[in-house]
Amino acid sequence: MWRYAAIKLPVYGKKSNQNYKQTWTNLATNQGIATKIGWSLAACCLIWMGLQAYIIYGFGFKWYIALVDSFCNTILLIGACWLINNNLRYYQPGTKGYINLVVWCAALSGLCILISRWSLPYLLDDKAYKAFFSQSLVIRFFVGFLAIGCMAMVSVIYYTQLDQKENDQRKADAERLAREAELYNLRQQLQPHFLFNSLNSINALIGLRPDEARKMIHQLSDFLRGTLKKDDQEPVPLSEELQHLQLYLDIEKVRFGHRLEAEISCDAKSGSMKLPPMLLQPIVENAIKFGLYDTTENVVISIRAEVNDNYLVLMVQNPYDAQTTRPRKGTGFGLSGVQRRLYLLFARNDLVETFAEDNIFTTIIKVPQA
Repeated sequence: MWRYAAIKLPVYGKKSNQNYKQTWTNLATNQGIATKIGWSLAACCLIWMGLQAYIIYGFGFKWYIALVDSFCNTILLIGACWLINNNLRYYQPGTKGYINLVVWCAALSGLCILISRWSLPYLLDDKAYKAFFSQSLVIRFFVGFLAIGCMAMVSVIYYTQLDQKENDQRKADAERLAREAELYNLRQQLQPHFLFNSLNSINALIGLRPDEARKMIHQLSDFLRGTLKKDDQEPVPLSEELQHLQLYLDIEKVRFGHRLEAEISCDAKSGSMKLPPMLLQPIVENAIKFGLYDTTENVVISIRAEVNDNYLVLMVQNPYDAQTTRPRKGTGFGLSGVQRRLYLLFARNDLVETFAEDNIFTTIIKVPQA
């Protein structure tokens, strides 16, 4: 009877292409947002100019005077808003900096009033308008102050959110690089002790059985070459994983001779199912360690795979001598390394289950398929 815990893996994809696509998507999104904001501000300026012209016209002035007044004042406000927005693009005020921002808004509003007071009476030579303009200076100042202040508030919110998104992206990139570095380090730790054991076995075979030593060197070379080509970020079909695993088993069979046997069985559908690369090798290595190191009898390592309810179910079993070995859950770097890899890739701690029953040590993995 099988006992298992599920390993739930997301849909795989090419990470490098995804990163490039995500970068271009973010860039296009930011450009699209900026374009929408620009058109919105342009529409607001037109509405503002039209409303101001309508109000001045309501006081009994001609449309020409109303339009020139509103146009000049709107242009000055646009320039002031551009200055405050451009400044906030490179300088974000702190908690105490908002007082300075208010002062800047007031100063820019006052500058707009000063320029208007100097230019408009000369452009519009009308005594009634000049008197009206002088009487409305205070109102114009506060209206301009509110308009520039609103622009400053919008700019602060927009650039703060933009900076936050950039910080989050940098943090995510740093975490991804750290995760990939640790995954690479874990992959490198899987090989040294196996490589040392293989070299020792080759050394022992050179004098007595040189043909087998030569064969083992070729097998070891093929195994390492295949290992270097694999990428933790890319899934592999089970059939490819089993081919690579067979190279490892052939090397181990040279070491242990007839004492090691492996039975690999899988149904017709499981060969095309995907799983993280090099997932089975450390588990099988762990099975060989506990199955052969403390016994002199023949040992059969059983590796089974089947598709059940859209899941790829993998089970590795090995016998053990209860009198000399007492398997413990998660024993050895092989299993702990696999668990750590799965956690780094999928943020799950409950992805591997091991148990011992009737002198059989079992590791079960259940991989859902997209």
